[in-house]
Amino acid sequence: MSGYGSDDLATRKKFIAKELEVVGMMKARGVEFLAGTDTPAGVYVFPGFSLHEELQRFVAAGFSPLEAIQTATVNAARFFGEEAQSGTVETGKIADLVMVRANPLEDILNTEKIEAVVLRGRLFSRADLNGMLDAVEAEAKRK
Repeated sequence: MSGYGSDDLATRKKFIAKELEVVGMMKARGVEFLAGTDTPAGVYVFPGFSLHEELQRFVAAGFSPLEAIQTATVNAARFFGEEAQSGTVETGKIADLVMVRANPLEDILNTEKIEAVVLRGRLFSRADLNGMLDAVEAEAKRK
């Protein structure tokens, strides 16, 4: 067996360690980063969920939790030329928000403690989000 994912665990761990080292060196030299994987679809990339792991890897590479979060917020808005409308929480900007029950600036793992989401002005409570996840799971099992 050859190709992606066929390396033994020790080799994968060495690869990840080198990847984090390279990202840390790039950051130290002023390279700006955007969250968003380039891993092929189907390789354990699940929209929304994989972002949390990516933010954790940025922190492991030497980013502060704030810098990691900025890769998915203000850095992305700047890259797409949308800083006037998004990227930060300010009056007059699009208010798509993820609300968490613990401070992610203290521990990046707290980004996973989602309490509610505001999307296009609509509030989705934890119960609403659980309902959506349950529906997706049921549909996946059906297929």
